[in-house]
Amino acid sequence: MSAFGITEARETLQKVFAPWIVALGLEPVGFDAAGADFLLPENPSLVHIGGVICGQATASAADTCAVVALAALNGRFRICTTVDLTTHFIRPLKPGPVEIRVDVLSNGKRMAYTRVEMRAKGEAKVAVTATSAFAYLED
Repeated sequence: MSAFGITEARETLQKVFAPWIVALGLEPVGFDAAGADFLLPENPSLVHIGGVICGQATASAADTCAVVALAALNGRFRICTTVDLTTHFIRPLKPGPVEIRVDVLSNGKRMAYTRVEMRAKGEAKVAVTATSAFAYLED
């Protein structure tokens, strides 16, 4: 495991991503050899008229957390682009904090693949899943 931890993840979130992604307030919780855990804190501005967290917010969080998990495994942020993001909204997420787990399925020289699961904090049932493919634009 590299020296990339929570401090480096917070710095990456602040420096690499667009301001509206930074405003999501994603918090890195921990890293392991298989991936990472994050928290999307409660944020009333992410709730749509139906009273649930909007899908755009969760899809953006999934994509962002996957990139940070890859950075941790790589020991640094590598410039990459999302090639594919497939998101499944299994059940609504009521307003409140969301636990995010990223598992890195493959992390090669040019491509990486991840799977993300999201749950309302403290809940066992998965609410959102996402699979992603990323192309590295640098070595």
